[in-house]
Parts: sequence; C-alpha cells; structure tokens
Amino acid sequence: MASVSRANSSGSKLQLYSYFRSSCAWRVRIALNLKGLDYEYKAVNLLKGEQFSPEFSKLNPLNYVPVLVDEDIVIADSLAIILYLEEKYPQNPLLPKDLHKRAINFQAANIVCANIQPFLKLAVMNYIEEKINTDEKLVWAQYHIGRGFAALEKLLKDFSGKYATGDEVFLSEFPLLSKLHEAYEKLPAFCAAMPDVQPDALKP
Repeated sequence: MASVSRANSSGSKLQLYSYFRSSCAWRVRIALNLKGLDYEYKAVNLLKGEQFSPEFSKLNPLNYVPVLVDEDIVIADSLAIILYLEEKYPQNPLLPKDLHKRAINFQAANIVCANIQPFLKLAVMNYIEEKINTDEKLVWAQYHIGRGFAALEKLLKDFSGKYATGDEVFLSEFPLLSKLHEAYEKLPAFCAAMPDVQPDALKP
C-alpha cells in the first residue's frame, strides 16, 4: 500500500486509507478538504486485493475503504468518519444548524448508502455476477440506483438552493441532481478529492 504524507501543523496526522475510485472514500476526502484538515493518504488498491491483507483486515474486518485513523481511534465507515470529523473539528461545519435541514441531510445520505452505494461496490456486483450472470448484474444496478436517484430528486426538490439543502456549502432524468453536481464540482474541496488527482490514481 502506497502512502503520501500531508502533515498537520500540530505534527499529528490523520490517516485515510483510500482507493482513488471508491465513492465512499471520495466523500470522506471531500469532508477532510472542506474542513481544511491535512491527512496522510494511504492507498489501498482494491483491484489487487490489498483490502484483504492482514494489516488492513485489522483496521476493518469488512475489508472496505475508507478507514480513518486518528492516533488510537480507528473508524471504518464513511458516514461515521464524517460525523466524527464534524464533532471533533467544528470549523467549517458540514451540516446546517437548522434541525429540519440536518435531518434531510441524514435522510439523503442514507438513501445513498442503503439504496445506491451497495450496487457500486465491487464485492456486491461480483457476487451478483457469480450467482446469476453479467447482464443481470447491470440490470440490478441500474434498477436500484435509478430508484435511489428518483428518491433523492423528490426529497431535495423543496430544500435545494445552490447545493442540496440550501446555499451553504444534467443527468437528464434527474435535473436537480445534475444542477447540484455541477455546483459541487466548482468547489476546490471537491476538485481536490476527485479520483484522478489522488496519489494512487496513476497506479491502478
């Protein structure tokens, strides 16, 4: 596993175990960037099976990225990591103060994690392909991801401003999600988290 160090001014380092194409790791990179937190990027090549190494399995027995290590604290879930960062590092809040909008953020995040994300995971898609067939794998993914996008489109239509739930920080079928995607792509924190600029992007 390769690593690139970006040390905090305090000398302590957050460590993020990541794979450049992982959308779960991508959202954590965005959160770290929005918070202005430096971290050590520890690349885990999922295609080479590095997530199953004994070293990584100790950090996350499910063998998924991302994993955040903060001194003696290890967190192995993207939403848990983001909530941890929000609590420990209150600068540049990721969540709105308004309780209703905050709840909408959590609901949208759960739609992504429960309905969309599973069908973007290599392990899930490989299992479907193994048990059924390649063509059915794509049908399953398109169906469930489409349902998730449709739910997000309806959920956010009454709350979105420039971003998902306001102005604080086209899929033709989903115009609102397309507009939001274009807005987020202009933020430096999002650009710095893009897969193609990660240290391991040149070593797939």
